[in-house]
Amino acid sequence: QKTSFHRCQTMDFKNGYAFFRLPREGVGGDTLFANQLSQDELDDLCTKGATLTYGQVKRPAPSRFTPAFVAYDKKVLKFDAYFMEEVAISAEEHYRIRQVCIYYYLEDDSMCIIEPKVKNSGLLQGKLMRRHRVPKNVHGDYYHWKDLNLGIDLTIYGRTYRLVNCDSFTKVFLESQGIVVNPPEELVSDPYTEQHRTPVQKRIVPTGPDPFRQFLAYDTKVLRFYAIWDDTNCAFGDHHPCIIHYFLADDTVEVREVHKRNDGRDPFPVLMRRQRLPKIFVDKNQNFPSCVLEITDHEVQEWYSPKDFAVGKTVTLLGRTFFIYDCDKFTQDFYREKYGITDFQPVDVNKKPLEKVPQVIPPYNGFGIPEDSLQNCLSLFPKPPRKDIIKMLENNLKVLRYQVALESPVPEDKNRRFILSYFLADDTISIYEPPVKNSGITGGKYLRRTKVTKPGSTPENPIYYEPSDFTIGSTIEVFGHRFIITDADEYVLNYLERNAKSFPAATVQSIRDHFLPRKVVVETTSSGFPKKDLDDLIVEVQKELKLQEPFDTRQFHEAFHHCDTEGSGFLDKTRFLTLCDRFNVPTSTILLKKV
Repeated sequence: QKTSFHRCQTMDFKNGYAFFRLPREGVGGDTLFANQLSQDELDDLCTKGATLTYGQVKRPAPSRFTPAFVAYDKKVLKFDAYFMEEVAISAEEHYRIRQVCIYYYLEDDSMCIIEPKVKNSGLLQGKLMRRHRVPKNVHGDYYHWKDLNLGIDLTIYGRTYRLVNCDSFTKVFLESQGIVVNPPEELVSDPYTEQHRTPVQKRIVPTGPDPFRQFLAYDTKVLRFYAIWDDTNCAFGDHHPCIIHYFLADDTVEVREVHKRNDGRDPFPVLMRRQRLPKIFVDKNQNFPSCVLEITDHEVQEWYSPKDFAVGKTVTLLGRTFFIYDCDKFTQDFYREKYGITDFQPVDVNKKPLEKVPQVIPPYNGFGIPEDSLQNCLSLFPKPPRKDIIKMLENNLKVLRYQVALESPVPEDKNRRFILSYFLADDTISIYEPPVKNSGITGGKYLRRTKVTKPGSTPENPIYYEPSDFTIGSTIEVFGHRFIITDADEYVLNYLERNAKSFPAATVQSIRDHFLPRKVVVETTSSGFPKKDLDDLIVEVQKELKLQEPFDTRQFHEAFHHCDTEGSGFLDKTRFLTLCDRFNVPTSTILLKKV
């Protein structure tokens, strides 16, 4: 009549320490009559016997109580078993043998069933039954370890398990409890699994072509070629780097264009989609509109194959010509193994730098300065030539002025005098003609401010006049006109002497020699001779010279410098009068003696 068999808890914790106590209730909640005596008194009564002459008889203390879940903790019985499962929807198998392990936990008489997982079995394997006490029949009985043995059929929830073997601990435990363990049986294997484990005989490949053999043998194997598409024949054409993929699985070809950063093209990598490319077409009627229809096999005589591609070869794919210059390592190994080709030397397709054509500068046309005219040849929108700003700031408002005479066969031009101004800021020259009354020539600006090249210089390498080229008596050629320097400003002498290291010694000495007579006159004036009388004498001599025929003053000056061998700027009276007689100076002897 009893239905409850739970046991009272005897393990507990107090102040962090585990201890055990006697059960307060029996199995199933039965009442236990507690003793009124203490534990020590009970121990004494257990050990205390009848009183004899020689004292009490000492008895050993009884063994302490050990619960079953402590005695059998982590002790499990393991049995190897199998069960047969029907397969109703397969034509290859009618039943399936599934091997399992049955675990019996002695601490609480619970059981669980686990099936080892098999890779790619397609079944839900693992734990088939969770751990719990398994009912034995409808009367409320549960399976006990006494009901387990080898060679028996165990029915659990309508499924029959055949126990065939156990581990050594299970065998020793059952024998220690007086159970005779039956001999183990052989574990039955699944016939369908054993059939698939046997080696499959290789299928004999027929002599004819197999449509699926190529796909199975060459799947995911692609030949890669690096090519150049030359499109320079079209407007705005160029050389397009491309990659040609040949898929060995189905003999299709794909062309991809290699794009670079900022190449100016749309980022569409696929130039030709993956497809079979025809090489030779069958002769057909020219009027048939095949351009709008798909190409079928009976219209193509030959398709492109791997033997049509090679390094250094040109192929035409759908009207576009590609030059193959290299391939990858897999492609080289494929051609070396199948076709015996060993030459895979890549072709250099890099563009060679164009030879720079020398720019021919047209001859100088005479308008403006050569540097300014050269800018029209260097750019579409010419820019003014760059100026030396530092030089302009250092030499601002510094001008060297010279008096020049025009050398011309025309008699009217012999008496013309000009002022040549040399601007140190930008090395430009301007010529101005002072107006002379009743001369018949209109004075004014003769040459605007510009740079003047020396005779013999070229437009590619122009050589301009510098301050070192201006000496007294030197000839300056300005755009076909020749000028002779006859005089200079005193500022020229001062500037050359301050910067004597920057100019030739001959130039500085020429200006000094020219200004030496003037210094003598100044010294003579300062020595006590009346300046007014000296000025009147010079005016009188100039009037005498103007009344006579034209006088060659240049030769006269050269003769004076030739006689002055020491370069002192002085001549004695005798030599002075001798030179005047030799050149027939048109003045009276009395006037010369005064001078």
